[in-house]
Amino acid sequence: MIGPALQLYDYQRKWIQDKSRFKIGMFARQTGKTFTTTQEIVDDCFEAWSEGRRARWVILSRGERQAKEAMDTGIKLHAKAYQAAANFVIENETEYDWRPDDKPDVSYKALEITLAGGSRITALPANPDTARGFSANVFLDEFAFHKDSREIWKALFPVISAGWKIRVTSTPNGKGNKFYELMTARDSIWSRHTVDIYQAVADGLPRDIEALKAGINDDEAWAQEFLLEWADEATSWLTYDLITACEDENAGRPDLYQGGQVFIGNDIARRNNLWVAWVLELVGDVLWTREIEAKRNISFAEQDLIMDGLAHKYRMMRLAMDQGGMGEKPVEDAKLRYGELRVDGVLLQGATRLNIATVGKQKFEDRKIRIPMGDTSLRADLHKVRKVVGETGGIRLVADDDAEGHADRFWAGMLAMSAAQGPTEEYGYQPANAKKTGGASDLERDQLQPGGFSDGAW
Repeated sequence: MIGPALQLYDYQRKWIQDKSRFKIGMFARQTGKTFTTTQEIVDDCFEAWSEGRRARWVILSRGERQAKEAMDTGIKLHAKAYQAAANFVIENETEYDWRPDDKPDVSYKALEITLAGGSRITALPANPDTARGFSANVFLDEFAFHKDSREIWKALFPVISAGWKIRVTSTPNGKGNKFYELMTARDSIWSRHTVDIYQAVADGLPRDIEALKAGINDDEAWAQEFLLEWADEATSWLTYDLITACEDENAGRPDLYQGGQVFIGNDIARRNNLWVAWVLELVGDVLWTREIEAKRNISFAEQDLIMDGLAHKYRMMRLAMDQGGMGEKPVEDAKLRYGELRVDGVLLQGATRLNIATVGKQKFEDRKIRIPMGDTSLRADLHKVRKVVGETGGIRLVADDDAEGHADRFWAGMLAMSAAQGPTEEYGYQPANAKKTGGASDLERDQLQPGGFSDGAW
């Protein structure tokens, strides 16, 4: 008889014994989540070998180094142990008619192993392209840390829809990723496992909790890495609670425009990132989102056409535009078309950047802003910006650049809310058809100033 080569802790046994098709686990750091899941994968492949069928698994890790680590310290280690055990049984068990060529030969490569019979396990760095390129059971390792986790998920899920199994594990990494959504969704489809450091130690993991806590010496890191709290709310400029509290089903509907004063924020981009125009109407003391135009890789001429359309549609009191970088010319052109006093060019740098974001945050905290309900891309953009405290105590606002842009919706919204601050002047405005003339004439520029014609569009 062969004794067990590896003693699993209770939480690890529960994970491996759970045969649910959709399984997700949130584990504290260094509790063996990858090691345990790779054992489940190897076990499944050797079971398939013993039954004369094939199993196919793909491991998607956050990067190539992590993919190699999952293969070297997980898959290959378990495979060699299973292979040795199977060989021992074949050589020494007399109850069954084993033959030498029944041994489970295993071929090892850097990021792949193949068993006799065709079962195969491959480890890859995760991105939307690799997520599309196979049909297999899937293990998403440390999924909360995958860049573009939502894009990876959108590419991946149709692949496994034909009956394949999926395993997802991670420690938390804030709320702005697909792992958070999967782990906290209210459904009966997913089998969910949660193991914080206290549960792991109670189940037998040999760790000195107080020594770990003293060693990390960081309450926020301890809460996230070991207590499994969604700790990024401490650094997010706008928390999800603030964002969702200001959502309303009537926001984002141009047809509900009441003819009131309108303020527009415009984050400018030409390639890669989003060009965004965020339209707010002041109703009482609340700013209601009427529409958000978000476009990628459109020409400056198209940008001008969209903004002209918004200026014709709404009673635009002020337009705040990102003047940094490529924004210089669009701001100059907008001032010619809509008037010097109506257009603010804003350099989103230093204290100005922080002041504008502070104005916007105050609107969310005071519930003086309404945004469209259930728009996950908008939520993610608003939540993307984080505050970083420097060595001198100064605050910087930073955001990761991903497939959805660089918090472009966030800054367009902040600019619009900032534009709504302070007194406004009533304008007699007759929209100028600048597109036909290539610019505003002297007469049109007169019309665009305060005190101009009063028989205009409003």
